[in-house]
Amino acid sequence: MKQKTAISLIIIFAFGIGILIGTSINSHHPIKSGNIPFVKFDDTLNHLWDTSFKDVLIKSSIDSSTQKAYFFPTTATYPQPLIVSLHSWSGNYTQFDTISILSKNKNWNYIHPDFRGNNVRKEACCSDFVSSDIDDAITYAIRNSNVDTNRIYVMGYSGGGMATLFTFMKSKHKIRKFSAWVPVTDLTAFYHQGLIRHNKYPAEAISCAGSENNSINYIEAEKRSPLYLKTPIEKLNYSKLDIYTGIYDGIQGSVPISHAVDFYNKIIKDLKVTDQQFYVSDYEKSMLYNQLKPGNDKGLIGNRLIFLKKKYKNVQLVIFEGNHEMLPVYAIENMN
Repeated sequence: MKQKTAISLIIIFAFGIGILIGTSINSHHPIKSGNIPFVKFDDTLNHLWDTSFKDVLIKSSIDSSTQKAYFFPTTATYPQPLIVSLHSWSGNYTQFDTISILSKNKNWNYIHPDFRGNNVRKEACCSDFVSSDIDDAITYAIRNSNVDTNRIYVMGYSGGGMATLFTFMKSKHKIRKFSAWVPVTDLTAFYHQGLIRHNKYPAEAISCAGSENNSINYIEAEKRSPLYLKTPIEKLNYSKLDIYTGIYDGIQGSVPISHAVDFYNKIIKDLKVTDQQFYVSDYEKSMLYNQLKPGNDKGLIGNRLIFLKKKYKNVQLVIFEGNHEMLPVYAIENMN
């Protein structure tokens, strides 16, 4: 029996790696997994967590309900960074997260909160409950581990990227860096894009924001969209905001790169930047959207070609050769 169990676990592990490599993109720069158990990022069926991670309960400050999270406190005797990793659109706190292993290897503090689970109901999907739950998770981690409060990092992919940007807009905590990958930034646009693609997201967006005249409730959807929220300009005096998106997302993936581009331009505009070189121009959008050609900012992010890179002070946008994905090793190694 033990032998059969061991063989089954090996098969599951190998299958998880195969899913990631097979669904990444048809890239000239394949992901090298090494000894890290990479799995498909949006594989919500994978719940294989390292036993070092505690399944904890956190009391909500907004409604006294209980939020679950996976949590790893550092064993170091001196303060360590805190990684706050946010699950994807269709996931919850049990969704396996490669960042957890990378954080543990560094002996950093780590928390993977539920923040009302997957985006299929009004309490989820960047509601007031979500922002409160994420802040509660950060508070819990600070109180229950040895955290360097000057090095708190929030990161996420897809719906987690959306939640990362929402946290930038809403959080009461002092965060060193926000790292948002392939984020949804405009829920109404995502709804209409999903209608064209005939996928599940329009129905889920309506479940979150409600419906009006057989369509999404535009007013409620706007409240949940980072693109339309007031930019906390003062945060950018100490916080870094990095936005990453794969050039093929929206073609092979579910979130068009316009979500990332429009949000970056919004932040630059809200910072009252007048120099047009810092914006993604209409010409650059045309090259990216229509011809999928790299701009003048060629280089590499990890082992992927950069199609466009824009940076103004603490705000950065990187469009890389990729799909709907995060590059986890790069993400964790560039927390500074």
